[in-house]
Amino acid sequence: MQLSRNLFTGKSMYLFGALLLLSFIMIFAAFSISDNDDFHLSRREVLFRRIGDELLLQSGDSISRVLPIKKVAENEYQIQFEHEFSFNPITLVNTTKRLLANDPMTDNYVVKVLNINDSSTVYGYAIAHNKKDEIIACIGRKQPKAQYMINIQLKPTGIITKKNGYLLGSLPFLAFVGFIFFRSVKPIKALPNDDEHNDLITLSSVLFDAKNRKLTLNEDTIALTGTETRLLLIFAQSPNETIERSRLQKEIWEDEGIIVGRSLDMFISKLRKKLAPDPNINITVVRAKGYKLEIKG
Repeated sequence: MQLSRNLFTGKSMYLFGALLLLSFIMIFAAFSISDNDDFHLSRREVLFRRIGDELLLQSGDSISRVLPIKKVAENEYQIQFEHEFSFNPITLVNTTKRLLANDPMTDNYVVKVLNINDSSTVYGYAIAHNKKDEIIACIGRKQPKAQYMINIQLKPTGIITKKNGYLLGSLPFLAFVGFIFFRSVKPIKALPNDDEHNDLITLSSVLFDAKNRKLTLNEDTIALTGTETRLLLIFAQSPNETIERSRLQKEIWEDEGIIVGRSLDMFISKLRKKLAPDPNINITVVRAKGYKLEIKG
């Protein structure tokens, strides 16, 4: 069994990377929509001012100002005026419908006209994308001159809903990414356990004990380090076959986060010296490919 079972598998790494990338795209899309949302909010405030301006003109006032639009809640705005004015409900309804039709986020909204002096609601109506849900009444009764404020409450739709959908949708997606990630993580590299490699491996006249990290030759014992043991085990599983340098580096060092090219050469050199007492065993260089454990006889 190759030591790669103790590392990320190639497929798991690619899957994790793809899922992580998709989650970043979802979050980026949400913030991109947020930027676009700011533009629409600014444009909407201009439309609200336009409503106020037309109401004043229709009442015969071309001098007094429409005060700055006040945002009182996430989807609620107030149009305030400098002076008193009178208005006709049907004119107000038609003006708001005509101007807000230019805003794709205002398909559904409720308008209330408040008397600032006593905070009473003097007129109100509801506009809906579905005409059956509209509520418009008392449109023939002109309202007397007074200090009015127009409150417009929008139903959350469009870009705001999409943005929240992206952000909320990304949460379970990120949780799924995390689940895949931790399922992909294997224990940090370890030597073969008792169940996997109980048998000794014979390499010519050398007895390789991977479990106890040692070589035995003519009753002489040579100790191996953990890295030397892992390296020799890879060679021992494929004797007389070329093992690519990249594979050796990946399986021995990749889970440490850093691969040092000269480290492999150093451990190969150490293994050669420890196998040297048996002339029938040698680790040779296969030019531009990797290494091979040659066993003669």
